[in-house]
Amino acid sequence: MSNRLAGTGSPYLRAHAGNPVDWYPWGSEAFAEARRRDVPVLISIGYSTCHWCHVMARESFSDPATADDLNRDFVAIKVDREEHPDVDAAYMAAAAAFTGNLGWPLTVFATPEGRAFHAGTYFPPVAQGGMPSFRTVLTAVREAWTDRRMQVDEQAGAVAEALAAMTVSEPSALPDEAAIAEAAAGIAAREDRRYGGFGGAPKFPVATTLRFLQVTGQRDVATRALDAMAASALHDEDGGFFRYATRADWTVPHYERMLTDNAQLLEVALDAGREDVARGIVGFLLAVLRHPSGGFGAAQDSESWIDGARSEGGFYHRPIGAREGLEPPAVDGKIITGWNGLAIGALARAGSVLGEPAWGEAAAEAARTVLTVNRDAGGTLVRTSLDGVASPAVATAADLGLLAEGLFSLALATGDVEWAIAARDVLSSEAAQDPVLAALGVPGASDETDGDLPSGTAAVAAAALTAWRLGAGEEYRARAEGLIAGRAGVALQHPFGHGSLLRVAAGIATPPRQIVVVTSDPTGPLARAGRAADADVIAVVTPDQARAWTAAGFTLFDARDGVDGAAYDCRGFVCRLPVMDPSLLERAR
Repeated sequence: MSNRLAGTGSPYLRAHAGNPVDWYPWGSEAFAEARRRDVPVLISIGYSTCHWCHVMARESFSDPATADDLNRDFVAIKVDREEHPDVDAAYMAAAAAFTGNLGWPLTVFATPEGRAFHAGTYFPPVAQGGMPSFRTVLTAVREAWTDRRMQVDEQAGAVAEALAAMTVSEPSALPDEAAIAEAAAGIAAREDRRYGGFGGAPKFPVATTLRFLQVTGQRDVATRALDAMAASALHDEDGGFFRYATRADWTVPHYERMLTDNAQLLEVALDAGREDVARGIVGFLLAVLRHPSGGFGAAQDSESWIDGARSEGGFYHRPIGAREGLEPPAVDGKIITGWNGLAIGALARAGSVLGEPAWGEAAAEAARTVLTVNRDAGGTLVRTSLDGVASPAVATAADLGLLAEGLFSLALATGDVEWAIAARDVLSSEAAQDPVLAALGVPGASDETDGDLPSGTAAVAAAALTAWRLGAGEEYRARAEGLIAGRAGVALQHPFGHGSLLRVAAGIATPPRQIVVVTSDPTGPLARAGRAADADVIAVVTPDQARAWTAAGFTLFDARDGVDGAAYDCRGFVCRLPVMDPSLLERAR
């Protein structure tokens, strides 16, 4: 049995390299082998900080008898959902046809053509709680494949046809301010007024929803949710937030800590004026998730070794002072392109707003890492890298949009137009479909709703809107409008799952406020007044930087270089007379 996982770019796959299962990484080789042997494919999808993925690995994938069943009757593929989100999305959508209990580990059985015909999540080693044992499932699938092959093929085909039909959507009109306000009010009506946030158990931060509420008349709802989380067990002593709580009162966290959640909650904290929470998150990002390369790892595990045994959450149960000497939970060191875009943007903005230039420098270092390392041999951005080696996984639309938006934020925080030029270049890139899914003809699931981060559609639309606000051209606004129109009807019907898209829609519906402060004193009173204002774009630049922005094609900066020490307050590109007195620059819109 060959070991195919040890050299991959995924810590999750590498952790399974010692299993007796004859794993394949995601790729065409596995499906070719399944066709050669005429056996079904097991696609096991998880990620490195997933607790139940660890449990199933220990109970089943490390068991020689279970491995014998798998190796004899199946071709087994192990997939890191963070490396291949499009693969995960496609098979998660297919799994919904077989179970309503979706999550990870995701266990999918497919034909050698990649079409799913049965699926579930975690299966225990022995039957319990109404769940069959994993080996019983393997036996049933093998018998169905052998004895009822026609039914299996028909079921797989029906699922594929249903998924293909679901990818078709009809464009609708752009929502106006009233419709957006009504959507926000609908979300606010679902607030848990006792504990803050939304829903019962499990309870998630839903940062995409909170960020939408913060640009509407429902800011207080978002602030109450943040304050409740910050005062709860979901918020660790070192400043980082856990993935979710298993109870409605934000207690008993699921202890993994994600880059996505913490970067977005940093933005929420900045908009809510919660400096202490923001500083805590930055401390966590820099001390725990920051990789020596300068990029940010994907997540910190929930499990660690304590007294010779694996413990879920045991490290975090200890007070900060009692953790010294304990081995901390591992950090997944994958540098994911879009996730780093979230961190770059949040850190750069936090450093600018809170007067911490070192944070902006950390954001710039992460940006250089992603733009340099996360590329294939032809220079195209890819999804992720590990230890300086790029993955073959393609970058998604969300990767491109989130990275572009992060680079625009970095450009605004530093005044350096080169980051905005890089953002514009990223935004001009096209996301590619996973080549293995494309070759198999497996319909991809549309990335149209928010999960733990903005959808691909919303991420690209947000970056395009920012480019337009900076004066990059009307084509960028048209691009944002087209993307939003394609999902506006569904978003207004189901606003909770479309917070990031509705946030962009709100930005389209109202003229932007743009503030440009031209000064050679980036820490002076005028610059501070500009950064403290409520605006969609805040740029603090020197006269030379203003000229560089103009030369690069960002017309917001045209003719802004004449006076050193002037602030321009613009509404939809129509600017008031420049002011030199910080007290004359209005803080409110």
